[in-house]
Amino acid sequence: MIHIDNQTDFRDAALLERAARLALETVAPESAAADLSILLSDDRQLHELNLDYLGVDAPTDVLSFPAGEIDPETQRLYLGDLALSVPRAAQQAQEGGHSVEAEAQLLIVHGVLHLLGYDHDTDEKKSEMWARQAEVLQKLGLARIQIRE
Repeated sequence: MIHIDNQTDFRDAALLERAARLALETVAPESAAADLSILLSDDRQLHELNLDYLGVDAPTDVLSFPAGEIDPETQRLYLGDLALSVPRAAQQAQEGGHSVEAEAQLLIVHGVLHLLGYDHDTDEKKSEMWARQAEVLQKLGLARIQIRE
């Protein structure tokens, strides 16, 4: 199950659920039935989360908090939590010349890959993560969208 806590005016949260589910099915089919949570929030809250949990005193677009544990109540794999700044996604979408919906899907796919253990802290890891990300974005019809660093 994918739980979405929408604290913003983002209208189509179902798009984000679809993007997360497709990322799981494409990259880790064995985890396709796993649970995760997505928080749709703002720069202020992501700044606070970034500082509190990662020690980074700055806002960001998406944060991933991997869990990778079995939920004792459901006995299902709980992958973790994603937090997305909708205003930052809107700003990046405008800069990239595409819709906020497309940018938000990209960020959710990116975040899910982090929950699955992918990272981009070395050139080799980045190459692998970007390839998997591109594969999912292609299936979403968003092949031309790329994450900016």
